[in-house]
Amino acid sequence: MQTILSKETQREFLERGFTRRSLGRIAAIISAGSALPFFNEPAMAQLSAVRDIPADAVKIDANENPLGPSKEAAEAIHAIVSKGGRYMYQETFAFTDVLSEQEGVKASYVRPFAGSSAPLHQAVLAFTSPQKAFVTCDPGYEAGERAAEFIGAKVVRVPLLKDKAYAHDVKGMLAQGQNAGLFYICNPNNPTGTLTPKEDIEWLVANKPAGSIVMIDEAYIHIAGAPMMSQLVAQDKDVIILRTFSKIYGMAGLRAGAAIARPDLLQKLSSYSSGALPITGMAAATASLKSKTLVPERRKIMGDNREDLHAFLDKHNFKYVPSTSNCIMIDVGSKGAEAVRTGLRNEKVYIGRVWKSWPTHVRVSIGTADEMAKFKTAFLKVMA
Repeated sequence: MQTILSKETQREFLERGFTRRSLGRIAAIISAGSALPFFNEPAMAQLSAVRDIPADAVKIDANENPLGPSKEAAEAIHAIVSKGGRYMYQETFAFTDVLSEQEGVKASYVRPFAGSSAPLHQAVLAFTSPQKAFVTCDPGYEAGERAAEFIGAKVVRVPLLKDKAYAHDVKGMLAQGQNAGLFYICNPNNPTGTLTPKEDIEWLVANKPAGSIVMIDEAYIHIAGAPMMSQLVAQDKDVIILRTFSKIYGMAGLRAGAAIARPDLLQKLSSYSSGALPITGMAAATASLKSKTLVPERRKIMGDNREDLHAFLDKHNFKYVPSTSNCIMIDVGSKGAEAVRTGLRNEKVYIGRVWKSWPTHVRVSIGTADEMAKFKTAFLKVMA
């Protein structure tokens, strides 16, 4: 694998503190990309799934949006399929222009990707090392930390703040990450669905060590309706924003996303990737962005189903972490998360994976009203 790394690239990684033994794994990430089972969204979702799911099963395990792509997105896909024999880079350019205008940044500050997994792991390659840590919350989205561990970079996990609605402990992250290369904040957080206040993130950006990068993964931000942090990029801060169309836009299987950052930071990411993007994903993403009703309508649908689940849990005296997103962590106590997952699976209800640091909590994604009704029935049976 090392042969795909130029001598200059190998020297760069060695100077950053990586061993020659690590070079093969670094090359594996660069060459294999999403085929590696630790950094991308579909691979993480597979940890919750099984090979043969019954056709009538309730699948609320992967934070997917059962509504699928919007009508506008579907029409854009159908219209462009016949042109699939061409690369059609203009679709990517059009997507970049629309997204940059909406985010309030220059087009050169937007780099499209097939989802947001690739820029996450490429940031790990670009900014972390055995001396420059990947600093994240616990529990949090694991893809970045797994990629960092794989290549031999240091990983620092900081528990969420229980007394602050399970927000990121930004002061703790800074205290334990004085030599950080990359601070990773998923906001709202996956798996807890909890928000970190805008002022906390701004504080971290203002006080972080020189040269470190703050990556803000806003995969679920549209669902929460919380403030976005694109203005930090517009101010040329050391910040990278991740966008994905897998969640509120219902395009998990279509793959579209972007990184938003200063051009010099985007250039460091692009050193580890190349190739054209799927025109179906780009066309559907552009159409989704242009829809004026998609986000508010879906935010209400998902929010109503989430609040209904909150009310159900309150009624039956189950403990949980109040969520602003499309997933919720439920405390199943002494029954244990794995046992409850198995019990629900026997009822043909599939829920998310378990986090080692929270072994008594299960993550449940928000599905349709019908799916959540079936979950409630099965959950009461399993917890009885």
